[in-house]
Amino acid sequence: MRKCFLILVLILFFAVPVSAKIITGGVEVSVEQAREEIFSNSTPNLDFGLIRAKFFDNNRLENTTTLLKGITELKDRTLAKFSDGSYGVIYKDNPTDVFYYSSDGVLIYYDKKTSLTFPYKTYKYTPLGKLVNTSLRVSDEESFIFEKSGKLLAHWVGENCYDENNNIIMTREFLK
Repeated sequence: MRKCFLILVLILFFAVPVSAKIITGGVEVSVEQAREEIFSNSTPNLDFGLIRAKFFDNNRLENTTTLLKGITELKDRTLAKFSDGSYGVIYKDNPTDVFYYSSDGVLIYYDKKTSLTFPYKTYKYTPLGKLVNTSLRVSDEESFIFEKSGKLLAHWVGENCYDENNNIIMTREFLK
């Protein structure tokens, strides 16, 4: 697994306005094509036992200390740090599940990936199982993020996440 934690998930190679017909980044996919693909199937079933077991990050101190040192890879997990103080964890024994924690180690979101091979979909849920958004990961460099209503929400370009008006709304450390 790479030295970077690729969230859903959520990186685009080239930022363009939402009004553009094609977003490029190694593969050309239109917003309409991405929307159709992401909403073509039902959402995956959730494992609430797993969500309950991961509700508190038992490794919070080690994870946050490791991230402060600029390290994202540990023996059993990959980490990511976000500018709002939250962080993400992917356990290597179950890489289709992504856990997002607040700075105090409480689960705020859970992502379920449909695959580890591009393209794949991710579904982001609250700890109570409410669908928050969906994404289509086309490649390491390209992702589309949609609200559950189908509206394009944002896209990632390397370290930056842009809204529909190309304003940066969040950043993260992105190491290759």
